[in-house]
Amino acid sequence: MDYTYLEHNVRRVREDLQRACEANGQDLSRLTLMAAIKSGSVEEINYLHRHCGIDHVGENRVQQLLERYDRLDREGLSIHFIGTLQTNKVKYIADKVDCIQSLDSEKLAKEIEKQCAKIGRVMDVLIEINSGSEISKSGVDPEDTRALAHRIVGGEYPHLALRGFMTMAPKSTEDEYRVIFGNTRRLCESVWAELPMADEPMVMSMGMSESYIPAAAEGSTMVRVGRGLFQKPEIV
Repeated sequence: MDYTYLEHNVRRVREDLQRACEANGQDLSRLTLMAAIKSGSVEEINYLHRHCGIDHVGENRVQQLLERYDRLDREGLSIHFIGTLQTNKVKYIADKVDCIQSLDSEKLAKEIEKQCAKIGRVMDVLIEINSGSEISKSGVDPEDTRALAHRIVGGEYPHLALRGFMTMAPKSTEDEYRVIFGNTRRLCESVWAELPMADEPMVMSMGMSESYIPAAAEGSTMVRVGRGLFQKPEIV
């Protein structure tokens, strides 16, 4: 099968990101393009990795990750879990992902600590923030971000390494996205400045297919693009 449409999609997204960063004084070299792979096939994912320079992928569902893990070309590939994670599912992915971006409670932190301690590894984590305070969305409320961050780095979780923050903004206009992402970034920067690793780079994972341009404009360091990468050309 011809997968060259993926090359076109990656090129378009990267050009969008470059324009957004240049227009708003952001550093493009700090921005990672992650493929959100929920809607992609294994063949498409491997093509993106082998031929399009995509070396970060994000999976939303534990079962889907388990079903195709062995068929992924994992050499040089960083696999992140970006979906809502139930505590009883942590044990299935603790040895398979490089980062859990959806840490949204101390209960989940305790389970990640427990499972990673069993296998002797330290898991990179991002705190997920519910930037729109939506009842239907996971993530901590913005006002609770500081307390959770300090708890994670306070010594009780030696098998967790906090690397930054993640958010999923409510569906909005581009101007509204910029306000949400800008406010979230500033909150995270203020929290990060208080932490022991303040001198290390902070990951700010925000922006998806419909919002990666305003996210890049507001200083995202990682955008999670799914549909924008995997969409096939229309057949006329």
